[in-house]
Amino acid sequence: MRQGGGALRFKPARARRPEGVSGPALVYMLCLGLLLGWYGPDWVRQFDWPTINAPQSRPADSLSAQFTFCHSGGGTNCVVDGDTFWFGGRKYRIADIDTPETHGPRCAAEGALGAQATARLQSLMNAGPFSLEAVDRDTDRYGRALRVVTRGGESIGAMLVAQGLARNWDGARHPWC
Repeated sequence: MRQGGGALRFKPARARRPEGVSGPALVYMLCLGLLLGWYGPDWVRQFDWPTINAPQSRPADSLSAQFTFCHSGGGTNCVVDGDTFWFGGRKYRIADIDTPETHGPRCAAEGALGAQATARLQSLMNAGPFSLEAVDRDTDRYGRALRVVTRGGESIGAMLVAQGLARNWDGARHPWC
């Protein structure tokens, strides 16, 4: 149509953008993909991600011996008290528990409970193969190797706690009397 005597003017149709990803966005995604491919594996390894649907395999318990009692001095494969034993020529302290003293108990009740814990530890150590698991410190101030003793993935110390013969180690000794 003519308006005001002028020529017909048509506005060109606005060019439509093609649908999809724009050029800058494509470059951004490509750079992000390259960065994840390069740094991603190392970054992901720093996290302790649970493995889904994968069986948890524990090393088989492979240590065993016939334990006797050794009430003083060094020994070979013997139980000193409820949380200390000799195995293979080395003295071990069970790291996750504390038991009553048998050598210099502060009262008769502590001595009696300590004797029960000692006898129970001997029977548990003789009950089959076990494992010694390292903890944050290798030895205590007395030179004993600090280890958690397990059988089938279960702590032998926790068994003594469940039976009332020990308590969980919290880093300090507490009186039994």
